[in-house]
Amino acid sequence: MKGLYCRAAEGDAEPKFVIQETTLPDVLGTHQVRVKVKACGLSPLDFKLIQDLGIQRDLLPVGREVAGVVLQVGPKVTFFQPEDEVVGVLPLDSSFSGLCEVIDVDEYYIVEKPEKLSSVSVAGALRDGVCAYTALHTHARMAAGHTLLVTDGASPFGLLCIQLACYHGVKVLTTSHSPQKQSFLEQLRPSVGVQDPLVARVIPVHNGSSDLLSMVLEETGGLGVDIVVDSGVCLHGDKEENKLLPHKHDIISVLGVGGHWVTSHKNLQLDPPDCRLLHLKSASVSFLNPEVWTASSAQQGRYLHILKDIMEKMSAGVLRPQTEETVPLYEATVAMETLQGHPKKRAVVQL
Repeated sequence: MKGLYCRAAEGDAEPKFVIQETTLPDVLGTHQVRVKVKACGLSPLDFKLIQDLGIQRDLLPVGREVAGVVLQVGPKVTFFQPEDEVVGVLPLDSSFSGLCEVIDVDEYYIVEKPEKLSSVSVAGALRDGVCAYTALHTHARMAAGHTLLVTDGASPFGLLCIQLACYHGVKVLTTSHSPQKQSFLEQLRPSVGVQDPLVARVIPVHNGSSDLLSMVLEETGGLGVDIVVDSGVCLHGDKEENKLLPHKHDIISVLGVGGHWVTSHKNLQLDPPDCRLLHLKSASVSFLNPEVWTASSAQQGRYLHILKDIMEKMSAGVLRPQTEETVPLYEATVAMETLQGHPKKRAVVQL
């Protein structure tokens, strides 16, 4: 059978994605489940993280968010039976590509998929769902009555943050990166219940003249927000590609007393004045790295609870992710080359 793999590049060379033949082991592990894959989500590879974790392979498996049907279970598997529909995220050190027709995965990395949800929809939304839960529940400890600022709310991750926060009674503000995204965000409504807008205020940043700080303070009565979740931060303000990202000082300034900033920026640098402002507000910063759930087994039970809750809320219509681009297996290499240069994009391969 075939799978998609990446040959890591040396230096500044571009990584090369290849479809490679692979085989299944003859014996299934005692706690493993053999799954026939129906759909697999594609997202960019973090080579630095893979290197930091000491994973060294000539060919790195690509595609980790999988949905499929159980074919066979190991002798000590207790959660699943053959014919069960399942979904999960393969660990970083998995030897299988999620684009293989059949894979072996530990039973502690997968959960049951509701029948009403398609394999394509769950495979495409799982990664961003885990990110949203990790940011809002694990790091920010959101609660009803809090105020949340989500940057780039029209992104797949931002949209799930908005929907999850509104479900828990949080007031949401967000930024938009284009007039089309602004219109989309302003029209967001819940699938059930009172049809009030999900977003209290959409702040445009695409015209270059919006003052994020003044608008947030106006909307919060000068108190600032309890939580900020970003999709990237501008550190210096001199790069053209960063013009739509909020500056780190603006983010710290919009935080209220005791506020919490959850950042996706891996190399965030805070200067002494920034730290001083955080100290004055008794505010805190967390780094969003959803890979910790599969990189460490310290909180495996909580991780499985998150996966199950994502499935339940998608099934109930609380979480309604954007439809991701579906590509056939033979176009997966081209799709990954595109995704690797655009970290916010996603794609799903239907097998």
